[in-house]
Amino acid sequence: MPHAEPDEDDLHAIPPPQPVFHVEQALLGALLLDPHRLDDASGVTADSFSTAAHAALYAAITTLPRPDPAEHAKNTKWLDRVLATSQEQARGLTASYLHTLVQVCPWPSHATAYARMVEAERARRRLQTAAERLVHTVHDVSLPHPVQTVLAEADALTAVVDDIANRFPPRAGVLPRTTAPPPPDTPDPVAVEEEQILLATATAYPTDIEAVRWLLPDDLTLPLHAGLWQCLTALARRREPVDPVTVLWEAQQRGLLDDGAEPGSVLRLLAEPAGSVQHWCERALQRSLLATAEHTGRRIKAYASDPANTPFQLVVGARRALADTATVRTRWQHATGATPPQRRPPPAARAGPPTTTAAHTARPTRATR
Repeated sequence: MPHAEPDEDDLHAIPPPQPVFHVEQALLGALLLDPHRLDDASGVTADSFSTAAHAALYAAITTLPRPDPAEHAKNTKWLDRVLATSQEQARGLTASYLHTLVQVCPWPSHATAYARMVEAERARRRLQTAAERLVHTVHDVSLPHPVQTVLAEADALTAVVDDIANRFPPRAGVLPRTTAPPPPDTPDPVAVEEEQILLATATAYPTDIEAVRWLLPDDLTLPLHAGLWQCLTALARRREPVDPVTVLWEAQQRGLLDDGAEPGSVLRLLAEPAGSVQHWCERALQRSLLATAEHTGRRIKAYASDPANTPFQLVVGARRALADTATVRTRWQHATGATPPQRRPPPAARAGPPTTTAAHTARPTRATR
């Protein structure tokens, strides 16, 4: 069967290499020319590279004994050993590619800067992967204990952020330039139904509202439900009579009916209690915690997916996003009596070589659900 040559359209479909590919080539070329510059890339590992071939080359360079500088300038014995060792992991590597790496390296003396760039790109990939895992865990319906598992993933994501901050200490006021994705517009029908039962049950048993002060209006999915919960908590706090009619009147005073909510539908919503206030409040808070964790993961993933964001920006943006989850987590622990885990303090920040940063941007407004 004759071999089919790829046509021009197929070649155009192949995406060009990303900038980090060329940075990796420059770093490897510098190390092949001057192996003693490996000390300038102390924070780089084989996992830092975006291709298997580059990872294999770096592993070989770091594993083999460094050659004598004078001998290395005279012959290619060490380069031959690097090629043979790296081919054990990447068979496609050739001597001509090593020659290309040497040729494309602008300045071997800039190896430190190249290594820092490779580190920055790896930090972005690590953060993106950890954020994706958090979002995936939130949507995993097979989990027997979803809250505990999601919070464990949030802790793992926090550990990645702390590790990146150790290598790239954040700078005050440097925020990601990426717009955070909005929360989903379509509410969960189950959540809507359970919140209606919660509001009706709290109306029937207003004395139980004081014990669930950890539930906030923002934990509910619909603006009307959030407003009615504010009405209930306000009436209970003022020790005024609570029933469907008094709640409806309070809702009118707060302008909740201005958006077209019919008084009759509100009365019917508040007239069918079931179960306990504590139970439905915990259910609402659990959903809020999972939704906040998902939004945190989506925000961080969006930041990490934008290559224009520096590691400094990623750390600041990720920590602010994680703070939202931590706030709901604290209320969940208070509501359920869960013992908070003992977290290690983040490692002391270590300063690194200066890098360029994007221009300061205005602080984005916090997204609400």
